[in-house]
Amino acid sequence: MTTTYRLHVNELTTDLVKSIKSAFKGKTVEITVSDTLDETDYLLADEANRKSLEKSMQQAAAGELVTFTVDEFEEKYGTK
Repeated sequence: MTTTYRLHVNELTTDLVKSIKSAFKGKTVEITVSDTLDETDYLLADEANRKSLEKSMQQAAAGELVTFTVDEFEEKYGTK
């Protein structure tokens, strides 16, 4: 069994440890801790992606939007 816990460091409590002990009772577990970028930081980390997102936000703010129905999307992108 694999379980991923994603939480802020301030949320680490003894209750979390108790929960892990209960979920994996009698087993050996491996715990790896790493920091993560939030979604916004991740998307903005790449220069080209950041520029593309900024351009899209400017276009949306200017009312330059493309709209279509679900059927039109499925027809265009072949998801049916």
